[in-house]
Amino acid sequence: MPETAPLPLDPRAILLNASATGRDDAIRQCGEALLTVGAVEESYIATMLERERSISTYVGEGVAIPHGTLAAKDAVRHDAISVVRFPAGVDWDGDRVTVCIGIAARGNGHVALLAQLAEILMEPDQAQALREATEVAEVVRLLQSNETEEDESQ
Repeated sequence: MPETAPLPLDPRAILLNASATGRDDAIRQCGEALLTVGAVEESYIATMLERERSISTYVGEGVAIPHGTLAAKDAVRHDAISVVRFPAGVDWDGDRVTVCIGIAARGNGHVALLAQLAEILMEPDQAQALREATEVAEVVRLLQSNETEEDESQ
């Protein structure tokens, strides 16, 4: 299996004790974390909300992965993800989200990022550990050590 690049995760884009008034507020917070690390221009956040109105980014297991529309690619400065944890949960159109992973990617980079995240989140123990993480270093380990662990187990 070819080795994948580590997810573009800046520790400053990890917020583990957030609260949100609802889905849109949670998406804004994910977008603002991407903005904080210089990955996107402010206009990208509006396209994240636009995407959510057209199709839900809830992926199950208490996780949503909001990202902008194709039209927003010019607002992305560099690939990045943000991780915002809502311990009390956020109502996401009837589902409960506790972890929101924002994605910003140039070109078709979001496809590879989504695939990497899906691989991690499909492992129930890793998904649960991510939902329960209380330390930034733990989130980084969970999201970036996956590739190394796979290589060692083969």
